[in-house]
Amino acid sequence: MRLVADEGFNFDIVRGLRRRRPAIDIVRVQDVGLTGADDPVILAWAATEARVLLTHDAATMARYAYERIARGEFMPGVLEINQQSSVKDVIEDVLLIAECSLVSEWDDRIAYLPLR
Repeated sequence: MRLVADEGFNFDIVRGLRRRRPAIDIVRVQDVGLTGADDPVILAWAATEARVLLTHDAATMARYAYERIARGEFMPGVLEINQQSSVKDVIEDVLLIAECSLVSEWDDRIAYLPLR
């Protein structure tokens, strides 16, 4: 599973994912030249790159993702993660999802973490 972390996403989680699974395919929007980009631009880029988006943006990201789906545009999935969740729990949940699901299972889906 290919992942992209939103600009405001907790870097401790990204770093923890990379430590636990060095081969994990994750980039940050800052790494791909999307610093300051609007949510629809990030979602369009994620769709082009077939990357599931990790975000803490409960205010707007899911709304834009649902709008993409309603327009019939491809959306590779969004994992909206509660900022109050423990870093350890989020790392475990993301690794579980990445390792135990097919990429296509996340097409046009928005899920909320933590799983427990």
